[in-house]
Amino acid sequence: DADLLLVNTCSIREKAQEKVFSELGRWRALKEKNPAIQIGVGGCVASQEGDGIARRAPFVDVVFGPQTLHRLPELIDSAEQSGKPVVDISFPEIEKFDSLPAPRAEGPTAFVSVMEGCSKYCSFCVVPYTRGEEISRPFDDVIAEVASLEGQGVREVNLLGQNVNAYRGPMHDGGMADLATLIYYVALIDGIERIRFTTSHPVEFTDSLIQAYAEVPKLASYLHLPVQHGADRVLAAMKRGHTILEYKQKIRKLREARPDISVSSDFIVGFPGETDADFEALMNLIAEVGFDQSFSFIYSARPGTPAASLGDDTPMHKKRERLQILQARINTQAMAISRRMVGTVQRVLVEKLSKKSANQVAGRTENNRWVNFDGDPSCIGHFVDVEITEALPNSLRGREVLPKARASG
Repeated sequence: DADLLLVNTCSIREKAQEKVFSELGRWRALKEKNPAIQIGVGGCVASQEGDGIARRAPFVDVVFGPQTLHRLPELIDSAEQSGKPVVDISFPEIEKFDSLPAPRAEGPTAFVSVMEGCSKYCSFCVVPYTRGEEISRPFDDVIAEVASLEGQGVREVNLLGQNVNAYRGPMHDGGMADLATLIYYVALIDGIERIRFTTSHPVEFTDSLIQAYAEVPKLASYLHLPVQHGADRVLAAMKRGHTILEYKQKIRKLREARPDISVSSDFIVGFPGETDADFEALMNLIAEVGFDQSFSFIYSARPGTPAASLGDDTPMHKKRERLQILQARINTQAMAISRRMVGTVQRVLVEKLSKKSANQVAGRTENNRWVNFDGDPSCIGHFVDVEITEALPNSLRGREVLPKARASG
């Protein structure tokens, strides 16, 4: 009974385009049955394919990119009036930030977009081509949104960007705020008790940002800092712009500033030309840094990227084997860290009712682990102290440590 069908797409993973056209094929029958239905394709595949979507699927009415989502109502009107497909995959600078909806909290945590795009042009990545160059949101606008969310009960904010530590937001006094400066000011908002940010690039993980971990207690003891690989030769082919030594030096400084911090990363196995020695170097880095969590994938060529033209003679079974070995190592390290947390008291932001039991609630620790424990739903949206009692593969169990006044009352 819908009047409008929209598919929002992501081009990071393999065969994204094929999946989109497969879904559109199913929608074609709906369009033939009811020509008044409008169909729109948005996101990064739309940005990559552009007019190609209208050619392959002429029944699609609107094609829009990540930076033109805010134009969707007028694009729909234009398509309806003209009777022809409308394609807008442009990169209008800052316009998207001017058209953001009013902040609306949907729980005690919130994501706040502070920048868009990426200018690093790693050889394997489509983001610069689908999301555009780096554009930072004005500093005052970010602070105003966080303050609004705090007034609605948000207690934790996650500052978002494809390369968030490249943030350079114009300030009202004519200055320019980097991510560290933004974090310092967000921390001044009383009701915000925890700050996270994602995703970072090692090249712009600056000393000032590291210093923020030493000086801002509200900054969570968890960092996602993708290194992608552990061999300098592979990093150079990926055009990452840094060496393994430089990455490890940043991690060393970070742990001097915040000794208990947990670090996670993205990893790509099977990049063109990856040798057994390269993979061994990657595994050595994982052990040395002690990564806590990971998002790890087998390399898949993305159309239009420099890496897509590289020769690839590594058999798929070898890539799958390497991925299994890597993920097993990460799981082992993560479980070891979880077990060390047993018996400790963790500050947990309670976010929701637990899926494990009707009598339990669930929240996350500083180092981004879910904890399930017996608790009243009234504690959702609040920080509580929880003693960890058991480590499980994907979560923790615990019991609330009641303040003396509550325990005796």
